[in-house]
Amino acid sequence: MTPGFSAAAADALAKWLGQLRALDGAAEHTITAYQADVADFLTFLSAHRGEGLGLGGLATVSQSDMRAFLAAERGRGLGARSLARRLSAIKGFIRWLADREGFDATHVLAARAPKYARSLPRPLSEDGARDVIESVEAEAAEPWVAARDGAVLTLLYGSGLRVSEALGLTGADLPLPSALRIRGKGGRERMVPVLPAAQDAVAEYLRLCPYRMTPTEALFRGVRGGALNQRQVARVMERARMALGLPATATPHALRHSFATHLLAAGGDLRAIQELLGHASLATTQIYTAVDSARLMQIYSAAHPRA
Repeated sequence: MTPGFSAAAADALAKWLGQLRALDGAAEHTITAYQADVADFLTFLSAHRGEGLGLGGLATVSQSDMRAFLAAERGRGLGARSLARRLSAIKGFIRWLADREGFDATHVLAARAPKYARSLPRPLSEDGARDVIESVEAEAAEPWVAARDGAVLTLLYGSGLRVSEALGLTGADLPLPSALRIRGKGGRERMVPVLPAAQDAVAEYLRLCPYRMTPTEALFRGVRGGALNQRQVARVMERARMALGLPATATPHALRHSFATHLLAAGGDLRAIQELLGHASLATTQIYTAVDSARLMQIYSAAHPRA
């Protein structure tokens, strides 16, 4: 018996997660988040009803139950974005279970999370992206570390990689080709371009790196030889940001935003940019059209004599 809900409910949750992992290719961190979201919901329902929750109880979840759950989540300070993500996981599980068990899940599926304003990405300017890369190459105490930091950031900006994707490269990916196969979120594969500047940056890093490169080990190494981690990249970017007087939004991920925004501004096709970024939905990529429009309005306001 899992605390708060029945072994049958726990087994159903495990089977749903197993399907997401095997058939849908969901990433492990997504599986972990969904497991916590649904388990917390089941535990809440058990406490709210004052009884251990089985599969039969899930078939009778009411509108009142859902309102109580959402109110409790807001009461403990959960933000609108996090609540929307949590509710999405719960709906996915209940929809799957309702199909298997043959019950009506309308009350759960009709529950609505509070609306939230989606913040726009904050890309760097073209000059800003170049200055950041040059700055990190000048800041490091050791030449090989400077070359490593420059190579990582060049890949983020030049190929639109997520930080985790760049740090997931290994010696097996060498020498870097002009197009690199990347496995991103949800196990989705895509091809991304590798600019000659990025190939040269990685080659220079490899020339200076004191550690032997093997097919199974991380391409980018920390000073002690282990795999470079995301926090270290964030610190590198933070130092560059402070040296250049850039805002706090100038993070490693902002280089990926810059990649997309600059491509769009240069006339890039939105569908092609979606593929390059590895977005599952075009709606996710479309946010960059709002960024570009906002930039154009800023230029208009600053330049038009009657603005």
